[in-house]
Amino acid sequence: MASYNRTKRIAEEIRKVVSTMLISGIKDPRITSMVSVTDVEVTNDLSYAYVYVSILGGDEESTLKGLRNAVSYIRREVSRNVKLRHTPQIIFKIDDSIKNGMYMSDLIRKVNENINAAPSEKEEGSDE
Repeated sequence: MASYNRTKRIAEEIRKVVSTMLISGIKDPRITSMVSVTDVEVTNDLSYAYVYVSILGGDEESTLKGLRNAVSYIRREVSRNVKLRHTPQIIFKIDDSIKNGMYMSDLIRKVNENINAAPSEKEEGSDE
């Protein structure tokens, strides 16, 4: 259980460093200001860190290419700020949970509008 807590703490520290870098450290024009780190998962052996990013308002593919291009710089900064014997390889992945949540919210809204717009059975039966 201690290993699980340790990986969670390390993942949180990596998330903080990468989030700070996205705000002020990376000067790549492909990386827009609407990029945020939603989660970081670190493998048990600490060899890989999967950084999930949410990209709103921009080209996802070019932003992801910009992040992957800057991965060595990001890894170096993580190494400086998070004291580990071996810094994990950083792998960026797009997190679609926000987009999926907005889609589900839109579907629920449409269903509620259809329910409210359709006449109820009680109203149809009272006409007879």
